[in-house]
Amino acid sequence: MNNARLYAILDLGYVAEENAESVTASLLAGGAGLLQLRAKNQDLATIERVARRLLPLCRQAGVPFVLNDHAALAATIGADGLHIGQDDGSLADARKIVGSDLFIGRSTHSLDQARAALAEGFDCIGFGPLFPTPTKAGRPSIGLQDIVAMEREVGSKIPAFCIGGITPETLPQVLAAGARRVVIVSALLTAADIRAATAEAVLALRD
Repeated sequence: MNNARLYAILDLGYVAEENAESVTASLLAGGAGLLQLRAKNQDLATIERVARRLLPLCRQAGVPFVLNDHAALAATIGADGLHIGQDDGSLADARKIVGSDLFIGRSTHSLDQARAALAEGFDCIGFGPLFPTPTKAGRPSIGLQDIVAMEREVGSKIPAFCIGGITPETLPQVLAAGARRVVIVSALLTAADIRAATAEAVLALRD
């Protein structure tokens, strides 16, 4: 995880279940360094079914597989990581469920929340949304002004991924503002050539 620059999310809000494997294969082939399954408003049986199909693809590619939200399921299926939001309880509570083997990430929406996640002991964070995004409708964007401070105080110690409305068009601005790692969701999942779009983002993120 420490070397990953591009964090990809297989979001069942954008991808039909029957296409989950092919889209994941394209994200991995394009060079995504982390792969998360996000399935808001889906039942646990569906999430487990999809997760168990994606996990072998990630293993074969040597890319960590992360489950969003569902700590017990993450532990059950043998995921590499768990990602939780601000309202999903404490790190200690999640650790009681998943144990010490999984890494755990936290969504943060301000510099103070990023600092708090580091102090609490999270292994990585998402920082955003930088721009308005359909993936998180209704959540105000936080802009680019705090990226330098976040990278200095938090991103220098744990992987910190900027997220929210990042596209091939906005990525140069995000990098110019000081970001080193990003999450890209809809711009990859809706691309005409997902593998090529992923590879282009990976290339842009190289030092």
